Amino acid sequence: MSYTSPNWNTSILITIDTQNDFTLPDAPAEIKGTSDVLPEMRQLLEAYREKGWPILHVVRLYKEDGSNVDICRKEIIEKGARIAVPETNGAELVEELRPSGYNALQAEKLLNGEFQSIGEKEWVMYKSRWGAFYKTDLEPFLHEQGVDTLVFTGCNFPNCPRTSMYEASERDFRVVMVSDSMSQVYEKGIQEMKNIGVYVCELDQVIESISDDDVQTVT
Repeated sequence: MSYTSPNWNTSILITIDTQNDFTLPDAPAEIKGTSDVLPEMRQLLEAYREKGWPILHVVRLYKEDGSNVDICRKEIIEKGARIAVPETNGAELVEELRPSGYNALQAEKLLNGEFQSIGEKEWVMYKSRWGAFYKTDLEPFLHEQGVDTLVFTGCNFPNCPRTSMYEASERDFRVVMVSDSMSQVYEKGIQEMKNIGVYVCELDQVIESISDDDVQTVT
């Protein structure tokens, strides 16, 4: 367990695809159950903000011509479906999870692979496929932040969170899955994550762990 247990004070909280078009009820690409876990995600975010610990929101952006879209969705986008279109409200982070003083996503910067700062030690990055590490600068970014533990929450476990956790494990990061702060979680998936060394827990366990007196606040 020593190699896989979380180091909370060198961790980063990651949300996956918590955007209006994937999260809100009756949105164009709603993932059922995501809106239900927003309160848990918000509580985690506020705890990390209070600690001054890093937070990263990973998002999708689908160009209307379909040129950057994965092949399983390319046809529907080319036929006119509008999902997470750059510079639209549907692509924005859901309001409940935004930091104070939040400004709109800068699509051009994100599509160019840059990390957009949206608050103190809080950023947004774009991914073009399921995994957050695929053709991105996420790994060097995490090393620059002194991070060795990745705490995952967000939208649609079977797809993007699951893939991102596998990618993180491949790169020898310590990986945490907050199972009640993620949508579409199922029991076999939890076991599969545990099998590759992912630390699976719930919100209360994280809050208790990071509130421990031995856990340092970043200053």
